[in-house]
Amino acid sequence: MKEPSPGVVVINNWLGTRNISPFPFQADAWRAISQSSSGLVNAPTGSGKTYAVFLGALIQFINEYPKEFTVKKNNGLRLLWITPLRALAKDIGRAMEEVILELGMQWQVGMRNGDTAPNERARQKRQMPEILIITPESLHLLLAQKNYADNFKKLRIIAVDEWHELLGSKRAVQVELAITRLIGIKNKFISQESEVSSVNLQTSNFNLSVWGISATIGNLEEAKEVLLAPLKEEGIIIRADIYKKISIHPVMPDEIEKFPWAGHLGIKLADKVLPILENNQTTLIFINTRGMSERWYQQLLLIEPELSGAIALHHGSIEQELRIWVEEALHTGTLTAVVCTSSLDLGVDFRPVETVIQVGSPKGVARFLQRAGRSGHRPDAESIIYFLPTHSLELIEVAALREAIEESFIESRQPQVMCYDVLLQYLSTLAVGDGFYPEAIYEEVKTSFCYSSLTKEEWNQLLQFLTQGGVALKQYDDYKKIDIIDGLYKITSRRMAMRHRLHIGTIVSSPMLKVKFISGGYVGVIEEYFISRLNPGDVFTLAGRNLEFVGIKDMTALVKKSNASKSIVPSWDGGRMPLSANLGFMLRKKLSDAGNATAKKDPELHALKPLFQLQEKLSHLPKENELLIEHIETKDGFHLFVYPFEGRLVHEAMAALLAYRISKLIPISFSFAMNDYGFELLSDQPIPLDDSNAYELFSEENLYEEINKAVNSSEMARRKFRDIAVIGGLIFQGMPGEKIKARHLQSSASLLFNVFAEYEPGNLLLRQAYNEVMDQQMDEPRLRHMLQRIQQSKIMIEFPKQLTPFCFPIKVDSMRETLSSEKLEDRILKMQQQLKK
Repeated sequence: MKEPSPGVVVINNWLGTRNISPFPFQADAWRAISQSSSGLVNAPTGSGKTYAVFLGALIQFINEYPKEFTVKKNNGLRLLWITPLRALAKDIGRAMEEVILELGMQWQVGMRNGDTAPNERARQKRQMPEILIITPESLHLLLAQKNYADNFKKLRIIAVDEWHELLGSKRAVQVELAITRLIGIKNKFISQESEVSSVNLQTSNFNLSVWGISATIGNLEEAKEVLLAPLKEEGIIIRADIYKKISIHPVMPDEIEKFPWAGHLGIKLADKVLPILENNQTTLIFINTRGMSERWYQQLLLIEPELSGAIALHHGSIEQELRIWVEEALHTGTLTAVVCTSSLDLGVDFRPVETVIQVGSPKGVARFLQRAGRSGHRPDAESIIYFLPTHSLELIEVAALREAIEESFIESRQPQVMCYDVLLQYLSTLAVGDGFYPEAIYEEVKTSFCYSSLTKEEWNQLLQFLTQGGVALKQYDDYKKIDIIDGLYKITSRRMAMRHRLHIGTIVSSPMLKVKFISGGYVGVIEEYFISRLNPGDVFTLAGRNLEFVGIKDMTALVKKSNASKSIVPSWDGGRMPLSANLGFMLRKKLSDAGNATAKKDPELHALKPLFQLQEKLSHLPKENELLIEHIETKDGFHLFVYPFEGRLVHEAMAALLAYRISKLIPISFSFAMNDYGFELLSDQPIPLDDSNAYELFSEENLYEEINKAVNSSEMARRKFRDIAVIGGLIFQGMPGEKIKARHLQSSASLLFNVFAEYEPGNLLLRQAYNEVMDQQMDEPRLRHMLQRIQQSKIMIEFPKQLTPFCFPIKVDSMRETLSSEKLEDRILKMQQQLKK
């Protein structure tokens, strides 16, 4: 048997002092890292993924310097740790420093993100730490510095944490591009050193390896391929053979409503949360939207005032200082509960957390697993998660999630390709730093997964755009960003360079306003479109406080404290997240099983039996291979309800497509409503859909042309184009503190959109806008798959005499637009009473 290396001996001895043995997957990762291999580490949350790569980097160093690893300092940057969240950086840095200190090594751990202080940045510039924990945006900012390549000469490992979370977003594309550049720097350094040295550096300790750290996703092989594409090597996937026990407990309402509706039930079950909080040291309560998290926080304090000081709120719009305080308090275990959104989804290791409560549908299996893993954050600990439904039908999802987890039926994350806007930004970033030579960078960029099919013609169009403003904008100096000096592409204008540095990043969120007290003091941030609907005197909730809106001054909403008992809950874009395809599939499967459900095997389905029996009596309970359609006539008009269980986005597109196709048969107009389970078309005349034309109306023939006609795709592309234009640097968002209003941004983007559409129809950014609308907003691939499935299914057309349990929540959603929440609740109660007669 081969002797363990010096590094492995040192690490095993250190682990021995803690009575810990490494898992086999960790030992496999250390071996692979020591050999400068690359790959992906896949393990469940809380099983030591971080140590698999981080300790591997230490072992590699100890193997190279077995005698002097405790005294050798200022070794340059050796491990670049890319993380998607700032909150993760602190936590990981703390864990790393602890190990380094106990091993007696001289390594430094640095952090680089939007919160890093200027003096810390200056220190890093003078002497890079051995480990740098960085966000994708901050890494690109480093590439915009002069002589940036010097920082990476000694780099040995790039680790991308939570790769599954980045994949599928433009931030992953940023990571891909940065990796192509770092490999380019390393290769150039190796060839330069080889020229002056007789040693063959290719085979010595100079190779750069790339490691992804990922929870389980459906397309793990592809995730590895995307990350390692620039290395041109296959790499390995190291899987942890660890079974993580997850207990899922539904919080059952005392009475199952036979006519459910979304949103209201959750808050009414708040008193059932109190015993869970009492029985656990710390509990995370996950809410899908920031607005509802504010309401939950208030409600828990209302029903149990003693929780004051023991419960906190955490979401992305709360000021940074308060968020950091909450994270620290979670570490020390001083909080009983934290009401949070996806801001605490990712790998933050809060050991005191014993239990998680998920309020409402998590919309996907992977997200539910991720949140469950926040509890029992140790390899041997059981993860406990309670599911609290926001309406009784959501209980089906508990059964669906349980089976999906048992079968490891987890969603894939589709990588983005050909994001021209991110590439334009990246080229400007390089031009701000040391400049670039197009030929060399083209070859580098082509090695990435995202741009592997980028043609020379497209590349030249992008370069022309950056140097001359392209075909349509060549008259305007503002779009001539890059100068060409002896073949080197460089931004020489200081104004242009500063503007660019301020806007590096791909997260184009809705414009935010700061919220401050008139008397001074910062509360947090809020979306501009919400504030724009408020009148002075209106009371809203933010960071757990009731605030009276006074007015807006310089992109700041001024407020004062309010004691009003009623307040408006802010709405954020997060509320529109659709149900995943995997969860939709499991829901259809579970509905098929509903008739045979037992209290032991599927307690949730068993509890819903009265609802299912009423649905069957009034209409039909669809099987897995059936599509249910209901025609119902009420005083509002003629309703058509369809239940594909494919998520809100697909239903929105399908409703528009179906309306368009029916309107070709007869002159007819519709209004739509939809939720994750189905959609409604409402008209003032009977809707001509029956056995004779149903399959034709749900055909995939001419889908692309007809969906473009059915929805206002040019208007949707225009909205999408705003984000693309901001990322691509066509629109300047203003200096810090003087942000340009969303209205003006949209009008600038609209102007550019019109100019391109008229004078440069082949513009790449225009093409990208339409592609993103199809793939992301309408989820065209999934819509097509659904239509194919329906062609193989039995279409069941029913004519109930009244509203059914399935259509009731959709009907309620269609009324939300026109009624205030109090009037809505009164109206629903009346409707429920009438239906029960």
